[in-house]
Amino acid sequence: MDTNDLFSSCRKGDVFRVRYLVEQRDVELNVKDKWDSTPLYYACLCGHEELVHYLLANGAKCEVNTFDGERCLYGALNDAIRRLLKEYKQITTNCMKRDYYDDFLQRLLEQGYHNDIAFHVHGETFQAHRCILSARSAYFTDMFETKWKRKDLIGLKHPLINPAAFHSMLQYLYTGRLDIDVEYVEDCKRLAKQCQLHDLIEQLESKCKKVYEFVSSKPGTCVKVLTVEPLDNCRLQDDLAHLADCAMPAELRVGFGELPFDSTDNFNSYPDVCFRVNGYNFLCHKAFFCGRSDYFKALMQDHFSESEELEAQPSISLLTLHNLSEEIFIHVLYYIYTDHTELTTENAYDVLCVADMYLLPGLKRLCGKTLAQMLEEENVVHIWKTAKLFQLTRLEDQCTEYMAKIIEKVAMSPGLPVLPFLSKMFDYPHPATPPPKKKTQANHTPH
Repeated sequence: MDTNDLFSSCRKGDVFRVRYLVEQRDVELNVKDKWDSTPLYYACLCGHEELVHYLLANGAKCEVNTFDGERCLYGALNDAIRRLLKEYKQITTNCMKRDYYDDFLQRLLEQGYHNDIAFHVHGETFQAHRCILSARSAYFTDMFETKWKRKDLIGLKHPLINPAAFHSMLQYLYTGRLDIDVEYVEDCKRLAKQCQLHDLIEQLESKCKKVYEFVSSKPGTCVKVLTVEPLDNCRLQDDLAHLADCAMPAELRVGFGELPFDSTDNFNSYPDVCFRVNGYNFLCHKAFFCGRSDYFKALMQDHFSESEELEAQPSISLLTLHNLSEEIFIHVLYYIYTDHTELTTENAYDVLCVADMYLLPGLKRLCGKTLAQMLEEENVVHIWKTAKLFQLTRLEDQCTEYMAKIIEKVAMSPGLPVLPFLSKMFDYPHPATPPPKKKTQANHTPH
């Protein structure tokens, strides 16, 4: 597996292999193994200075006074690596280019684009989005429909509500991750209990225990910031998938896992834009579509676009998307909200074309993974051309590797498609039409 390869390469100090895994195979840099260790930790522990520099420059996390940061610093083999770690800055250009889902959610919280609610806590104001808070917490769902209904600014004046703890809780609701000063942990647990975030309370208690054991066994270390990392993004993605469920027109929800009852009926997702596709209205959120796609950002900022008002809800802008089926748009919808959609070999190419048009590189990569599963002798050249056309480097490499394994058979069999350079070598005519697509039968829902 690529993840195991990354850990092994970091222990060996193989910079070229790590670069390949990160840049060509899209392996997550901040993944942890069963010992709660990151690739950066092993690079520090084994004294690979060049590799440490590369990992930090490409988004490896190592904040000062955090458990992971102090662990890397304590385990570093030499002073040169310790200096690198101390000079570390979290956000780099290369890190931002990787188009990660959690980066998008973090920016959404910090920059507050298209926010529709604000909280005023003891002199500090925090912008937020009703749709996310409601999807993530039953407490906020209830408050927005009762005590806070129709309010744009919520004042929280209780003396036990700490602004730093409140910000950290918002961070958790948006990203599944939480950073909090150790001195405010109890304040954070109190808020989590109020907001019915029982998983967060368990994670905080577990992390406190781990940090205490680490500091006790490593004299001279100092952990001032407690960081809770999501064990996985499944819970976060499931919660935000509910927003995609709500965006679906009622007549299209059949077959999308809503039995035995439709959980979207009594849930207000607070949509602010409607996309009309083939006559179907999808009630969505500008924050997600603009934040994930520069295409939709430009579309909604274009004063010359033909936008209308939704008749049933005049406050919601209506935009019609042309030359697109509702089936394909559903895959775009779930990807934008959850960073994932279930593709089949039948629709992967169509989704790929739309993902390219809508400037969604992550969705293009998902399509590439699906196309890689259908490689066979009859279609490998066609898929290789597709990979080059849509700049899917990983898929292109996989096609090349596949062709290398069958190069003799391809070259010596006139009935099979061959590459242009093989046509010249063996005097076989290059086929004028692309090979047929592999036929499979699969019916998967986007969610």
